[in-house]
Formats: sequence, C-alpha cells, structure tokens
Amino acid sequence: MKKNIFVLMSSVLVLGAALAGCGGADNASTEGSQASENSGQPQVLRMNLHSEPPTADPGLAEDSSSGAVVRATFDGLTRLDKDGKPLNSVATDVKISEDGKQYTFTLRESKWANGDPVTAKDFEFAWKRVLDPKFASNYAYQMFYLKNGRAYNENKAKADEVGVKALDDKTLQVTLENPTPFFLELTAFYTYYPVNQKVVEGNAQWAAEAATHVGNGPFKMDSWEHKSKMVLVKNDNYWEKDVVKLERIEFSMIEDENTELSMFEAGDLDWAGHPLGVIPTDAIPPLKDAGKLTVHPKAAVYWYKFNTEQPPFNNAKIRKAFTYAINRQAIVDNITQAGELPAMGALPPTMAFKPDGYFKDNDIDSAKKLLEEGMKEAGYTTLPPITISYNTSERHKKIAEAIQDQWKKAFNIDVKLDNKEWKVYLEDLHTGNYQLGRMGWNADFNDPINFLEAFKDKNGGNNDTRWENPKFKEALEKSMTEKNPDERKKYLAEAEAVFMDEMPVAPIFYSADVWASNEKVKGVQVDSLGFIDFKWASIQ
Repeated sequence: MKKNIFVLMSSVLVLGAALAGCGGADNASTEGSQASENSGQPQVLRMNLHSEPPTADPGLAEDSSSGAVVRATFDGLTRLDKDGKPLNSVATDVKISEDGKQYTFTLRESKWANGDPVTAKDFEFAWKRVLDPKFASNYAYQMFYLKNGRAYNENKAKADEVGVKALDDKTLQVTLENPTPFFLELTAFYTYYPVNQKVVEGNAQWAAEAATHVGNGPFKMDSWEHKSKMVLVKNDNYWEKDVVKLERIEFSMIEDENTELSMFEAGDLDWAGHPLGVIPTDAIPPLKDAGKLTVHPKAAVYWYKFNTEQPPFNNAKIRKAFTYAINRQAIVDNITQAGELPAMGALPPTMAFKPDGYFKDNDIDSAKKLLEEGMKEAGYTTLPPITISYNTSERHKKIAEAIQDQWKKAFNIDVKLDNKEWKVYLEDLHTGNYQLGRMGWNADFNDPINFLEAFKDKNGGNNDTRWENPKFKEALEKSMTEKNPDERKKYLAEAEAVFMDEMPVAPIFYSADVWASNEKVKGVQVDSLGFIDFKWASIQ
C-alpha cells in the first residue's frame, strides 16, 4: 500500500489519452534529447510532481511521488506488464518449490547506472536493510512474508536467519514464512528493489542528490533542484535499454493545481493531473464535457485517519459518530466530481466483503446518538478542540472545509483546519503530531490484506492511528497461514468487520485517477493500483 499525495486491481491502461491542440511536443525542451527513429519527435516528457518527493531511496519510499521516481530509476526481479501481470525483469527465471515457500531466482546480466554489475547480493543486502530495525523503514512489514523477516525486524532473530540468500552472483534463494500467491507481484514493488551495496555503504546520503544517486532502472537521475525540478535521463546501462524510447523526463514541482493546468494548456507540460499532479476540481466538469479528461478508477480509498491516542478520538463511539456524520455523496458530487463512489467500508469495491458497507452515508441521527454515548463514556460535558490536518492541495482544502461545515451542522462544534507541506505532513502523521488527518491509500498488490495489514500492529510503520486490536490481529494472522482460499476470505472479512466496528479511520470515497494528456504521449502505463511506469512511454 502506498500513501498518495492526492487520494492518498491489476489491469493496466496503455495511455494515448487525447487532448488535441493543447501543448504539442513541438514545444518541448530539446536539451539533451534525441528524436525517435519512428516519430521524429523529441523524446522528452514533461510532467508535474505536485510536491517534492520525500525520498528517492526504494527502501524508504512510501508515497506516490517517491514511488514514481524510484520505479523509473530502479528495476526489480519482476516488473508489471501492461496487463498488470508480473514479468521477469532483472530475473530471467524463477523456480517455485512444491510447497510454495521457496523461490529461486536466476538473475540476468545487468548493470547499475554507474557500470557496476547487479548481483544477487545487492538484493539480499537491500531486503535485509529494509528489515533492519535501525533503518526504520515504514514499509518493513512488506518483508514480513520472508522467513524470520518479522523476527529480525523485532530484534528476535539475526540478519543471517532471514529467508533471503545470494547463493552466487546470479542466484537468489528466497524462503517464505507461508505460501504467498502474490509474491511475484510483491517483487515488482519498490520496497523489494535492489540497492547498490557499495554505493549505500559509502554514503549514507546517496539517495538525496542526483550526483550520488545510483539505480538500475530504465532512467537515471540527471539533476534534482529540490522543491523546484527533477530531470531523469535514459539509462544506457539498463539491461533492456532498446525498449526505452524517452530520452528525458522533466518533472516540475508545482503545488498549485491551477498553475499546473495553465502550464499544460500553454504547452509547457505534456500531462496535467493524476497520478502525480492534480486537476483543479472546478476544471473537471468542463474538461469532462469536452471529452478531454481521462477518468481511471483504481483500488484506492480516500480516508481520514484518527489518532486514537489523542482525545476525543481515543473513544470508538466518538470516532464512529464523526464518521457517520460525513455526507460523502455531497463531497463526490460537488467537489471531486469524477464519479468517485462514497466509501462505507475499508476495502474498495473490487475486493469488498460487504459491498453495501457497514453504515449509512450522512446518518446524522445515529451520529448524534453515538456522540452522546461516547462523551458519557469518556466523561466529557463538552468536546476537546478538533483539528483536521491535510497536506497542501486545493482539493484537500475543499474536502476539509466541507467536512468542517458538516460537523458544525451535525454537532454544533467549531473545527479547525491545519495545512502543511507534504514532507512535513507525513512526518507529523508518523510521529503522532496530529489529531485527525487525511490520507489516500492505493493498493500495492491486488489483495485485501494490503489494506488491512498496515493496522495490525500499533507501532507498525504505516499505522499512524496507533490503533491495535487482538481480535483483528488474530484474524489477519489466521488468514496468512490459511491455504483454503474460501476460509482465508472468511478471516479477512472478520478482520474488516472488527476494523469497521472500531473505526480507526473514516472512509470517505473510493478514488479515481483523473488527468489530461497531450495526444502525442503514448505508452505511459497507469494501472488500477495507481502505479505509473514510463519504461514503455514515447512521444509520437
């Protein structure tokens, strides 16, 4: 699961979304670019990253902007194809044991951007680095599928007991705790990417600047003007460089969505909107009516996280009261306006166990009753001050203002709003420096556990709610060892039911990616997990 700046499942769109007459590639910067043999167009793609990526290190990446940069500059054992299926990438072959617990990967001849050979040891080093408790990766739990992965992360096992071992330079042996049907999808996810051991050990800040950043992907980092611009260029050491048509990707870093759209319409950007930018909400209806907008549903949910260690949201009934009092239909009709569905559960429709949801939208009567009961339980005569936190975005601001107004009408309370820059906002959520904060969750792989497992442990890397429940944990643990698919679904459904009864998050809507792109942009892959991949992109 990854955090999304904006919303913050395995079918893929190969994009050729049209927006005729707006920003042709002829206006693109041609610095350092070469023309495609097929099209004669400069192979330069210009996009916007709504905010500065917090990191370009695959072991630390946890959000959509960082993930896009890492996916462009690194490559894993597998990579998702246009249909969202894992293809062999750095691995040329994989053998799976009969019990489904051991994977043996054979690696192809490939190089890092600096010319060093990519070896199985780089994968072993990278995976154990993510699990190392001193490294403090928020995505360490994605490695708990490895034998002793969790034990090592919790200082209960040694690194050499973790189920990943380089047998030689080209052979990686992986042993899992339990059979994991989606493991080859996981190896396509950036937490499982390799890092160059020599580079990482030689410079703790290697991923912070373009001059020292070294990946093994289709592109390499050419420049990084922090909070301003990032440029990626084709990596001539990439193992499949012949399929990479783009010579250059230029990322602007503009937070104002109106400026982003204006640049697109002026021909200064080739793409406006998701997955990395934002279309202004007011511009969505006219663009949609004009047929210039792509709306792409995905397995993702926009929700508000409660800090369950801060009053009054340390009371489940009060959390449920505030959740029930949100008018989701009004938000999707009047603000987001892209056909999003109101969310009455934790799981998106493609994997929901209870499609009709766990509560009614805008249920003010139930909300008032729950608030009264919760305040009595907590000993409140009046509620403590309530503050909604969100990262900089006009869309997030409008949603927060709408909910602020809805809660004022439902409970006659004044709610404060607190806006922060993305990197600061993420850090505040992780450290518990918030009361109620918005976040989007895009699936990392196509399985319900990806939405639930982040909340398994109170101190888990992505569990900013600080919520934990023994029945929830037990159901998830049973699902992880259950081999019968139907029984496994029952355990996962049981876990979701506990989650929704305790309500550590307030689901608001199931998200969709919305963008406009120059008709000359082809082959950019955006899948229903919200991932974007530029490996096969071109300008025609």
